[in-house]
Amino acid sequence: MELHDVWFILIAVLWTGYFFLEGFDFGVGILTKLLARNRPERRVLINTIGPVWDGNEVWLLTAGGATFAAFPEWYATLFSGFYLPFLLILVCLIVRGVAFEYRAKRPEETWQRNWETAVFWTSLLPAFLWGVAFGNIVRGVKIDQRFEYVGTVGDLLNPYALLGGLVTLALFTFHGAVFTALKTVGDIRVRARKLARWVGLVAAVVALAFLLWTQADSGDGSSLVALIVAVVALVAALVANQLGREGWAFTLSGATIVAAVAMLFLSLFPNVMPSTLNGDWSLTVTNASSSPYTLKIMTWLAVIATPIVLLYQGWTYWVFRKRIGTQHIAVDAAAH
Repeated sequence: MELHDVWFILIAVLWTGYFFLEGFDFGVGILTKLLARNRPERRVLINTIGPVWDGNEVWLLTAGGATFAAFPEWYATLFSGFYLPFLLILVCLIVRGVAFEYRAKRPEETWQRNWETAVFWTSLLPAFLWGVAFGNIVRGVKIDQRFEYVGTVGDLLNPYALLGGLVTLALFTFHGAVFTALKTVGDIRVRARKLARWVGLVAAVVALAFLLWTQADSGDGSSLVALIVAVVALVAALVANQLGREGWAFTLSGATIVAAVAMLFLSLFPNVMPSTLNGDWSLTVTNASSSPYTLKIMTWLAVIATPIVLLYQGWTYWVFRKRIGTQHIAVDAAAH
């Protein structure tokens, strides 16, 4: 196996880890409007992801940096062609982080309500836009012989990509709901399980349609296996949620996301960005990669740094593993 193939796999793993982790905290952000009935409950939801949301975003930064270093042609075409959607995602992530930190800085009702609204929208929009972006990456876009994107923003809003956006939005909301049930106690836990059931059914319908469409267009035997794993995991997650097995429900909802993302990358390989204008103009792991020497240095750095990052992030989740509820929110804190 060549190093550019290895780095394609590593980048796929980074994006999978990002969607698994950031997926549930996007979902929790969406639930601040769909599930929480009052300020203490919104505080509970935010506190479930408070210690980990910023660490989850490290996976995005690493995925972007790895793409820039390992596949500069892919990075250049992707980030220039998808400039406006990615800029909107970036603004959402910045505002979202500020909202988490600034929401409780002042006691005024309007101040706190506005930041809570910001948390909702800056969780919902990226959850949708990431699906649109990856739908276009897998489907292919208008790339010319110079490996430059020559389409428009409107070209990115095609039915397949929009369906992909609905899939990530529904899956992340379901993932967030089962995470909430896993991390909370009391009435909010019960309502999170009920909401997860209905959101999960919606996710199952749109995900099955999207994955079957992907398989029909660009799938092979390996992507079909990933599709089957994703469907089975999602059905099992719904069953586990119905039985109140919250740990299993969260694990299986995460497995659904992992398998679905794996299917997209399996369908994509050996391309990294197919061209809809001419197949010969597609970006591949070969023509978009850096030199073997660069990839070799990157590989050694990854071998050294990756275990440290994984150990630290795993320790963070272990420290903040206990459930919380409104009884853990102080009266003065709930007002903030």
